[in-house]
Amino acid sequence: QVQLVEFGGGSVQAGGSLRLSCVASVNIASINVMGWYRQAPGKEREWVARITPGGTTNYADSVQGRFTISRDSAKNTVFLQMNSLKPEDTAVYYCNALQLHIGLSWGQGTQVTVSS
Repeated sequence: QVQLVEFGGGSVQAGGSLRLSCVASVNIASINVMGWYRQAPGKEREWVARITPGGTTNYADSVQGRFTISRDSAKNTVFLQMNSLKPEDTAVYYCNALQLHIGLSWGQGTQVTVSS
């Protein structure tokens, strides 16, 4: 499995922005799908965004228009730019990678807290 290291979480006020980073241990072009999930206390893990090697992106309705997933292939890094943050965005955010015939890999998680 690929190793994933996340950073960039923190605490912001509503309306603020954060950028999360996820660094992979292999060329991200070799990973079928990379994405972000989040989990708030008492809730199940929720899909947020994903990106393919070809650059196709998809977003959950709850973050559409506010979050942007992107990549820097030279640095084996995927980003999640989060703008116009809301208190309901508060959660632990996890980087995820899908490799065919290997399975899913997860980062350690990074806390994002948005105060009103």
